[in-house]
Amino acid sequence: MMLPKRRPLIFSFFMALFMSGIMSLVLTVFNVGMVANILTLWWQAWGLAFVVALPTITVLGPIVDKLVSIVLGEAGAIDE
Repeated sequence: MMLPKRRPLIFSFFMALFMSGIMSLVLTVFNVGMVANILTLWWQAWGLAFVVALPTITVLGPIVDKLVSIVLGEAGAIDE
């Protein structure tokens, strides 16, 4: 069984994987259209996007979580 402390890292991995995949596909199609080598172009874009997304989500995830707690007025959000 995975330790609960690894949950944020696993969450960050999958969030980065899915978001970078979807966004890179949309932006690749938007920029070049449905060309013959769209899958190759997408894979290249996805690789770069994932390399940027994973550390970004890992670093910003806890910050965003605290911001959400502040916006929702959850007790102790500012003290932590």
